[in-house]
Formats: sequence, C-alpha cells, structure tokens
Amino acid sequence: MYDSEIGQVTQKLRAVIELMRWHKPIGTSLLLLPTISALFLVSEGWPPLHLFIVFTVGCFVMRSAGCVINDIWDRHIDAEVERTKMRPLASGRISVVTAWCIFAILCICAVSLLYWLNEATRWMAVAGLVIAVLYPLGKRFTYFPQAILGVAFSWGILMASTAVKSEITVPIWILFAASFFWIFAYDTIYAKMDQVDDQRIGVKSSAIKAGKHFRLLLGVFYAVAWLLLAGLLTVAELGVYYTIAIVVLGILFGSHVWTAEDAPKDKLQRKFEANQYDWGVVLAGIVCSVVI
Repeated sequence: MYDSEIGQVTQKLRAVIELMRWHKPIGTSLLLLPTISALFLVSEGWPPLHLFIVFTVGCFVMRSAGCVINDIWDRHIDAEVERTKMRPLASGRISVVTAWCIFAILCICAVSLLYWLNEATRWMAVAGLVIAVLYPLGKRFTYFPQAILGVAFSWGILMASTAVKSEITVPIWILFAASFFWIFAYDTIYAKMDQVDDQRIGVKSSAIKAGKHFRLLLGVFYAVAWLLLAGLLTVAELGVYYTIAIVVLGILFGSHVWTAEDAPKDKLQRKFEANQYDWGVVLAGIVCSVVI
C-alpha cells in the first residue's frame, strides 16, 4: 500500500512537471536569451545584478505559467493531435482545477518579483501577462497566432529597457522587432510539425497558410530578423564581436530556410530547438561588444 501511494505521488509530480514543461527547458531559453540580450544592450555593459536575477527568474516562472494556461485552453485540441495527446491535461492525468491552481501559484510568484521593478515596468508586466493568457486562443481565429507569440516572447525586451532606463530606447525597439520576426520564423517551423493534425481539426497556423510557399515565408521572416539585428551594428554602435556574430547568424538562419521545408518531424524539432543557439550567438555578440 505504501509503495502504491508513493508511486501515485510520483506520477502526479511527474505530470505537474510536464504541465509546466520543466522537462523541456527549450521554451525558457527562447524567452530568456532575448531578454538578457536587452538587459546588456540597454545597460551598455553589465546590468544591475538584482535585475539580472529578477528577469532570469521571471522568464522561468512566466514560461511555466504560459505552458499551463496554454494547456488549459488547448486541452481538447491537444487530445486530437498526435504530438500532444499525452500532455497531462489532454490525457486526464491532471484535472483542470489542479491546473488552474498551479497557474495561480505561478502568477503569485511572478507578482512577487514586481517589488524590485519600477512602476513603468510593473505595468508592462501586467500587460505581458494578459498577452500570455490570450495567446493560446489565437489559433482559433487567425492563421498567424505566431504574431501573438512573437509579441509575448519579446515582451521581456521592452521590460528590460523600462527597468533600466524607465523608457524604451531605439536600439531596444529594433531588438524587439528582430525578436518578433525570429519568433515568427521558428514557431512556423514548430507549427509545421502539427500541420496535418491542425488542418484536420480546424486549427490555424502560419505553416498552413504558407502552403507550398513555406520556404519563402520562412525566408522572409528570418531575413527581416537578420537585417534588423544587423542594423544594431550602427544604431547601437556595436563592434567587431557583434559583427562576427551577425555573420555566423546569417549562415545559421540560411541553413534553417534551405532545409526545413521537406524535413521530417524529428528534424523539424531539432531545427526549432537550434534557434536557442542562434540567439545565443546574438547574446554573445552583444555581451562581448558592450563589456569588453
């Protein structure tokens, strides 16, 4: 009996971890890297330690909360998609009430971080939470829910600027726009994995809308993101390290565009995950340029 109870607790704990995607940190990386890049860029050097900690923890908490609310809204859709049918809510391993409780706890944790931020950034955080809550509903109404995700996952860039300077600087707006198109691109790759199931159940995505022009659409998104990031060379007066990063980034983006169209699901997953290393190159270029 005791072993059975321990097993049930372990299964519940595993389901909670899966609900928050703690076993898949890729999403946290994709949210955190642009945010930290903005902190270094707007600080023009090492950012204040307390802000670095707050934004790092905040990205982790908000990504977890975003995954929970996503699964709450999409539990019936997820049950119809091969890749997501075993998620905790879709498979019935966690109740909706439990999921809402976990979401509330995560939101309370996020709110507690606001103590260390100025008033402007606190209001930005509230707006960011609203966007995160509404994002999962986008695929029901538009073929471009990736645009909503682009805003949601880039929001930390704007918050980093207001936290440091109480305003949003021109380089930060450029970084935000670049992040938006980069996210649009990698989430289109992500959507490609579920395209067949999504079409069958009536869910919309940029991958479906692109159709046979998938490579062209992906190329446009990555190209715009790259051009905006390259523009920071002059606008933010970044140096040789960032120049090297931009050259490397162009090669990485190009490889995604060239090989993603007819790739199988497992390769699309690896390409999606590779985007964390792409922005890691951007972060390295910014950090080296403003610190060294």
